[in-house]
Amino acid sequence: MSDPDEVPRDDGPPRADAPRAGAPHSELLRIEGIRKAFPGVVALDGVDFELRRGEVHVLLGENGAGKSTLIKMLSGAHRPDAGRILVDGEEVRIQNAQDSERLGIATIYQEFNLVPDLTVAENIFLGRQPRRFGMIDRKRMEAEAATLLERVGVRVSPRARVRELGIARLQMVEIAKALSLDARVLIMDEPTAVLTSEEVEKLFTIVRRLREDGVGIVFITHHLEEIAALGDRVTVIRDGRSVGRVPAATPEDELVRLMVGRSIEQQYPRERAAAGEVLLKVEGLTRDGVFHDVSFEVRAGEVVGIAGLVGAGRTEVVRAVFGADPYDKGTVEVAGSALRRHDVNAAMEAGIGLVPEDRKGQGLVLDASVAENLGLVTLRGATRGGFVDLKGQREAAARVAGQLGVRMAGLHQHVRTLSGGNQQKVVIGKWLLADTRILVLDEPTRGIDVGAKVEIYQLINELTAAGAAVLMISSDLPEVLGMSDRVLVMAQGRIAGELPAAEATQDAVMALAVSTPTTTTTPTTDSVTEVEAPRGR
Repeated sequence: MSDPDEVPRDDGPPRADAPRAGAPHSELLRIEGIRKAFPGVVALDGVDFELRRGEVHVLLGENGAGKSTLIKMLSGAHRPDAGRILVDGEEVRIQNAQDSERLGIATIYQEFNLVPDLTVAENIFLGRQPRRFGMIDRKRMEAEAATLLERVGVRVSPRARVRELGIARLQMVEIAKALSLDARVLIMDEPTAVLTSEEVEKLFTIVRRLREDGVGIVFITHHLEEIAALGDRVTVIRDGRSVGRVPAATPEDELVRLMVGRSIEQQYPRERAAAGEVLLKVEGLTRDGVFHDVSFEVRAGEVVGIAGLVGAGRTEVVRAVFGADPYDKGTVEVAGSALRRHDVNAAMEAGIGLVPEDRKGQGLVLDASVAENLGLVTLRGATRGGFVDLKGQREAAARVAGQLGVRMAGLHQHVRTLSGGNQQKVVIGKWLLADTRILVLDEPTRGIDVGAKVEIYQLINELTAAGAAVLMISSDLPEVLGMSDRVLVMAQGRIAGELPAAEATQDAVMALAVSTPTTTTTPTTDSVTEVEAPRGR
């Protein structure tokens, strides 16, 4: 019996307005009936997919739907249990990364695959360095790397160490690395997740140019507005099955319904209530060369968003508030009591929790279980006489995992093997177990599908309804506007302005984000910060 939500496949011509190569379209890649199971989990169950030359084919689905497993098969990391893969009409076996590269398939993963201590050029040509007289031709390698970096529109020296780069530049280096392979099939897994709107446009320009050159592109994104802007067709995967192939112009609400199997009435379901007492007060926070004279308050029951361009100092400020990074001047108070500087334990004891933007590198112990990760914050309190109350920890972990709807084989499952959305739920869940009063969320929904996003938004509502305060950083401006009661805008390391929800529009926020802040007053819940008029627009 067919799935009632399955829709007719659309194998007709791509959008007429999309740029195209002059050659007629032909099938480049086909996947038929692919199945893959892991212990306790069927990741893929009869998935079909095809890619034409000169096409951007969007692969859409919730976290855990099977997208990552599918692309790992194409990159040689996993092998299918059943089904087949065809390239240029011929069945192939992809046993490892070398097979994938030989077939002209390059993958840009959501998590960076770079060596921090090597230079940009060395990372781009890792294992494929040009040689002369048996020695690495460093001059040629750096020149070719510079050409690739210019092609992706990033200003960075080929000699720079990768560890010195920010997240956005790391993403562009990954793209340059993939371009260096002259791939015929380019798989891009959430490539825009860490990019600014300007960088996204640069990326789209690159993708359109590659499409004109006949490259087939598999594009994975959770930003639904990107699909119509860039894609030709969409294949939707749900619970390990392909449930439909539709045109990229399909309305967003229909795409959501196909993804999650139900309609989502409200994308940003913020439930606002009257703000209570001041739980977090930051005054004059300064770190030379990074941020200066940052002041704000967050009240019980309130969500305060922090917006701004990449590099504005948002993450650096909240890490300093949490005690993870030092600061030179200023004070941080929780419920009227001052916190010791650069002391994470003091912040945690005061009730502050931080969900970092790099969930894998800073928020999780990847090789530990779900239960162990959920109990990280409460481990000390559950220890008596050197012994941990393992039963109590497991029971608490099971309760929170159930509350958050974590999809897993069990509490014993290694958190590394969870999808991105479920990993994020675990990072948030450990702070719920600790009865956190002030939750700092840095890019809380990056790389998470629309269904999981709404679940996290509902969790934010539950926290604020219970009297907690939430401080949220997000590069997704609609998310900041939709979920915040007030919006602080940072520019060049300073608070450029504060906007109440009723006045916070995309234009107003961006005007402040590109301004040169000079004179500011301390933001409060009752006043709007005075700022100099934006310049250079």
